[in-house]
This record gives sequence, C-alpha cells and structure tokens, in this order.
Amino acid sequence: MTRILAIHAHPDDIETLCAATLALLAGQGHAITVATVTAGDCGSTETDNETTGRIRKSEAAAAAKVIGADYLCVGIPDLCVFNDDATRRKVTETIRAAQPELVITASPVDYHPDHEAVSALVRDACFAAPVKNYKTGEAKLLAEIPHLYFCDPIEGRDRDNNKVMAEFAVNVDGFFETKKKMLSAHQSQIAWVEKQHGIADYAGAMADWTKRRGKHFGVGCAEGFRQYRTHPYPASPLLQELVGGALVKPI
Repeated sequence: MTRILAIHAHPDDIETLCAATLALLAGQGHAITVATVTAGDCGSTETDNETTGRIRKSEAAAAAKVIGADYLCVGIPDLCVFNDDATRRKVTETIRAAQPELVITASPVDYHPDHEAVSALVRDACFAAPVKNYKTGEAKLLAEIPHLYFCDPIEGRDRDNNKVMAEFAVNVDGFFETKKKMLSAHQSQIAWVEKQHGIADYAGAMADWTKRRGKHFGVGCAEGFRQYRTHPYPASPLLQELVGGALVKPI
C-alpha cells in the first residue's frame, strides 16, 4: 500500500483534474488523502465567505468519500494564497499529517493565481516535510521527500493560452463515471461556474477536457501528469508504476 496525497487550491480542482486516477489507485488498495489549501470561500454569489467555505468543505469531503479517501483543508482564504513562510508551514504540516509517499498537486502554470501559488507551496513543502528544524505543529516528520507530480492546468493551458503538454497520462476510461460522481458532489459550483467562467455545463466541461486529453494519448479518457525530478526529489517513476497498464504516452 502506498500513501498518496492529492492537494490543490479549491474544492473541485482535484475532481476536475485527477479524480479518476485517484479512483483507480484507491481501487488497488492505496491510501488516498485529498486536500485543498482553501475552502473555496469566494466561490458563491449567494452566501457569505463563512457559509460558502462550510458548504464547499462538506462537498469536498463527500466527493472524497466516494473513493474512500480522507479530506483535509489547510484553511487559507480563497484568492489569498501566497508562497510565504506562514502558508508554507501550514501546507508542510498538512503534508506531514497525511504522511504521503507520493504527492499530486497543481500545475506550476495555470489560469488561477491560487493554483500557481499552491504548486510552488507544495513543491517547497515536500522538501521541508522531512526537515526536523522546520517547525510546523504536532504532525510527524516525513521520513524522506515524497515523489512529486503536477497534474494538468485547467484545459491544458497556461495564462497566455499556450498549451501545456503532459509528460504521460493515465487511461481512465474505466473510472470516468466515478470521476463524474465525485464532481457532482460540488453542487454549489454549478451556478458559480456559469457566472464567473461563462460555463453553463459544469460537468460537461470536465468531460470535454478529459476526453480531449484522452485523444492526445490515443485513448477515450485520460488525465495528464508531469513528474518533478529536480534534485533531491525522487526520480523513480512511482506513479507510472502504480497505474500499471493504464499508463499511456503521447502519440
């Protein structure tokens, strides 16, 4: 059994980008923790920050429960995520609490400032998690730096609309319905995504992207990843090995 942490900025980011891969891994018996750095408390026009955050954390926990995963929230306010010492310590404490051997996080480039900040925070927190003199809280130190992977940016593009290609992908044809079920837990976001993003079909947009990524790799549905291998992060292909026959390379 491998302990896996998927940590992104907001509730529904993980469901949009890598939930089917997590479902595959959970089905193999691996221990999955889903975490968000914020509660997504700005994601509503109908409720205030406190109420919105409470609703969205409940939805995130329900989505994680679909695959038997735990859910954690770091607790940074939405649209207030920065790569500073205080936030890095909180993210490091969350990683220590999850004790992962493998971490999946946000792309370093994406349309949303919180996404990009989370990517840098998690990268640096993975480095800090085994460091004894980097004090964070009560959670146990990691034994070593975990394997680190970035999922796709939203719709596979950076802020300048340039394509960001995945290094490899996971064929998730058999887990797409589970992914849809996990995303459907985020009912509060249907109206918000239509207002803020102009997307009337929340689930349909996710499906379109997952199928487009699949086309890039010659399968029906796929989720893309890149591994961070810079010294001293582990370079062995742990995620690629865990997904086994579902691993696909670009065509």
